[in-house]
Amino acid sequence: MSTPTSPPPQDDVAAIDELRQVYAQLTQELGKIIVGQQKVIEQLSICLFARGHALLMGVPGLAKTLLISRLAETLSLSFSRIQFTPDLMPMDITGTDILQELPGGKRAFEFAKGPVFANIVLADEINRAPAKTQAAMLEAMQEHRVTVAGRTYTLESPFFVLATQNPIEQEGTYPLPEAQLDRFMFMIGVDYPTREEEIAIARSTTGLTLPRLEHVLDGAKVLAFQDLVRRVPVPDHLYEFAVDLVRRTRPNSGEAPAWLKPLVGWGAGPRAVQYLILGAKARAALHGSYMVRLEDVMEVAEPVLRHRVMTTFTAESEGVSSRDVTKRLVDELSRA
Repeated sequence: MSTPTSPPPQDDVAAIDELRQVYAQLTQELGKIIVGQQKVIEQLSICLFARGHALLMGVPGLAKTLLISRLAETLSLSFSRIQFTPDLMPMDITGTDILQELPGGKRAFEFAKGPVFANIVLADEINRAPAKTQAAMLEAMQEHRVTVAGRTYTLESPFFVLATQNPIEQEGTYPLPEAQLDRFMFMIGVDYPTREEEIAIARSTTGLTLPRLEHVLDGAKVLAFQDLVRRVPVPDHLYEFAVDLVRRTRPNSGEAPAWLKPLVGWGAGPRAVQYLILGAKARAALHGSYMVRLEDVMEVAEPVLRHRVMTTFTAESEGVSSRDVTKRLVDELSRA
């Protein structure tokens, strides 16, 4: 197993240190509004600098929307919010042609951009819209462009979709198609706060005003840091670890452990390997390391795999979630 041995460029070393400081400042600013949720903030930051999209999963009232809107406030980027509802149409997302009056009494169609034309797009309660409307986000998320009336329009970079989702079993929600789920780099679970955090939330949010947040970085800097993350080296054995982990999630593969086969219907695809590596690179850089470590891969495994490992009815009856399966796989492989 080979490991990169050449020293990193000095400019990259300085940039890694700058990114670490920016991340510390970002968490400090968000901490003025958001109590706790440090893991969620870290995972959102990883997605941002790895050029990935994030899906936040949790019951209503856990400040998912507030967190995303305040994250946008700390960045000098354009921001739009799309409230997904059962009657939302695809053109409400992408935009549409509008007939305009021109000088001389002439008329012509002009494209009116939809809310997807922003650097940060909040798709709020994305699973409240039917599949056709959810699919309108698919091309934008994957290709960074939209097609309307046969014409293609490119979205400005950086482009980052942050979606919130309520549990599927709640009334009035629709399961996201697997193809769209796979476009999200992370599924981030947002849990209830601790008792102490809930007391702090009550104290900080029931006054007259909320504190204003300072801008931390702009679009050009975000793009520069995204390029930096791509240059972070990964030891060969961690590429192998990521591939082995993903292959073990597939119940019909020879690598899958016997205990997994009755619990998992199908496992993760190659995109999961890519996101494990990119997520590990971003996490290493955010913490000031110019080398991916095993702990970086282990930390991003759950948000990468939890929506790509589909459990069976047997697993449900035994109370086993994809999160449990992922954790056991990571623990076993790291000890191997």
